[in-house]
Parts: sequence; C-alpha cells; structure tokens
Amino acid sequence: MNHGGAIDATDARILLALDEEPRATAVALTERLGLSRNTVQARWSRLERDGALGPFARRVDPAALGYPLTAFVTMRVDQLRLTEVGAALGDIPEVVEVYGLSGDIDLLARVVAADADDLYRIAGRLHAVPGVERSSTSLAMNQLVPHRLTPLLERAAAEGAGRRRG
Repeated sequence: MNHGGAIDATDARILLALDEEPRATAVALTERLGLSRNTVQARWSRLERDGALGPFARRVDPAALGYPLTAFVTMRVDQLRLTEVGAALGDIPEVVEVYGLSGDIDLLARVVAADADDLYRIAGRLHAVPGVERSSTSLAMNQLVPHRLTPLLERAAAEGAGRRRG
C-alpha cells in the first residue's frame, strides 16, 4: 500500500459512489457526480495505483469460500526473524491478514477456517513457523462492527464541500 497522496473531497465522493455501485463505469460516475470523465478516470487510476482502492478480493466473504470461522492469533516472535516469519505466514492461505504490533505482542494474524478441526490444523502450522515463540488463538464469536470506511469517506466528502462553500 503506497497511499502516495491524501484523499481529498473529490476522491472521497468517487469512492463513496463506487462503494454504493461497485461495478459503475467511469461514464456513470461522471454523470452521477457531475465531474468530467478525465477527472474521474485520472483519480480512479491514481487511487488504484497508490493502493487507496484495494483489490476486489477484499469484498469476498470467506464463509462463501467454505471458511465460516474467523480467529485472531497473537504471536511473540524472535525479532531477528520477523521478516522470515512474515513471509512464512504469507504462505499459509488461511492467514488473511497479519499486523505488526507495538507492545508485548509482536504480530496479530486473522485466520479463517472451515471448522474447529481445520482451525487446529492451521494453528499447528502457525506454531511450526521458525521464529514463532508463542501464540494465543481467540475465536471470533460475532462481528459487532464490520470493516467500514464509509463514515470516514462521508466526513472527507463533507469537509471538502464545506471548504468549497467557504
């Protein structure tokens, strides 16, 4: 993720429109937002290039792929092997995200599993990664707030509109 430039109000409006209608064309966005086609296409391309607009796969529900369980695994790792551990975790398909953390825990991984036996198998693979010293697995029981950025995009779009008026 490069995120080369900050998202301004126009970018936020484009992203909100894409969130509401992910398969919208640049022409449809120009009509909906009252922007020129060149503006929409250039900004859309920049958002993709800079990593602000992530890949489509992020929208796929793991349950639809046969992985209804989500667990979070915290890990302490040998700091000298952190890059190696990260690469090894990336080779495990059920590991869908890994974050480096500050504090007592080094890594937080989100993993998906087909069932409890599958989660046990995956946990074994995580423990077998050279450099992982200790881990703890917590099963997600319920998602209380799903991943969302719409409120932040709405704020960015509104703040930009306020600046235009002022």
